[in-house]
Amino acid sequence: MHGNIQRNLFQTLLDRLSSAPAVALLGARQVGKSTIAQSIGEYLPNTLYLDLERASDLNKLTHPEVFFKEFESSLICLDEIQRLPEIFKLLRSEIDRKNRNGQFLVLGSASRDLIQQSSETLAGRLSYL
Repeated sequence: MHGNIQRNLFQTLLDRLSSAPAVALLGARQVGKSTIAQSIGEYLPNTLYLDLERASDLNKLTHPEVFFKEFESSLICLDEIQRLPEIFKLLRSEIDRKNRNGQFLVLGSASRDLIQQSSETLAGRLSYL
């Protein structure tokens, strides 16, 4: 079978983005997290997708505050967020500063450390899928 598998999670993800400032899509590798995130980007205007395993995308966050300010009206998708765990503290301040839903979509492996760090830093700001 060619093409993408229709994911039941798509509508749930859209709903969460409309009701939470940030959404974390967590799961094992190669289960379709990036594919669904890219589909969201095709569906929602003003979505910016960064794959943090690509050096060029990771380099865009050398000065993350400047980057986030430049794209503050966008949904910013950070794929492979576990590559940049220190960003969680900044996400909290960005979420509070902008005070709107649908600011960030973060994707990553469902490691215990990632979940613990994000839940402590982004309590009440992050919805998990």
